[in-house]
Amino acid sequence: MSYSYHPDDIRKAEYPRPTIFAVIFCVLALLEIIGIATNSIVLQISAKPLLMPTLVIYLFFSFVKTPGKKLIYAALVFATLGDVFLLFEFMQPVFFMIGLGCFLLTHIFYIIFFFSIKSPHPSFYRKEPWWLLLIYAYSFGLLILIYPGLGKLEIPVVVYAIVLTAMMMAGIHVLTKVNRPANKLYVWGAALFVLSDSLLAINKFYHKFPLAGVAIMITYCAAQFLIVQAFILHKPAVKKPEWFE
Repeated sequence: MSYSYHPDDIRKAEYPRPTIFAVIFCVLALLEIIGIATNSIVLQISAKPLLMPTLVIYLFFSFVKTPGKKLIYAALVFATLGDVFLLFEFMQPVFFMIGLGCFLLTHIFYIIFFFSIKSPHPSFYRKEPWWLLLIYAYSFGLLILIYPGLGKLEIPVVVYAIVLTAMMMAGIHVLTKVNRPANKLYVWGAALFVLSDSLLAINKFYHKFPLAGVAIMITYCAAQFLIVQAFILHKPAVKKPEWFE
């Protein structure tokens, strides 16, 4: 009996297994969370800047050929810059603004990617338009809650909130356009990103709460990992999936 090997299989065998980098990411995320919980600046500075680059390597060695990979890479690169600048916001307030701008670009690249997905199936909102009202209501309610504490940051935070809302809308938009489980992972990733940024906004502009940093980092790391994992599993939907399947 003879076996034939595809050149891509041989090439992949020469490189590290991508799951190694998924594990490394989880370890780094745990170290960062421990650093936040114990107020260890050294641990945070050591782990946080490596989180998104590890996801970039994880995606690279997964050798997926799905269109839009450069957009995902770009989103992760700007997320890395945002992580680094926010680490040092205690030194200069301007670092928060720069970090906010970096994450704004991260969301914009995700929006472009979500809307670039080609599929013969209509948007999820064609069947469930009321979800748009839920997203608008959530975003508007959050802005009302934090608005009194924004001060001079009113305009940049409102702009960021609008883009964040658009990212959530774009993530749900692809629910019927991508195969399972990638479609749900995209939605969960987008939702957790919104939750993470919402917790950050509430803690910074409304009312500080215990373990805020831990909650923000857990949801942020989970969001980014789920979006990358969804991209790795991504295939166009063969049949129109129902959102509850």
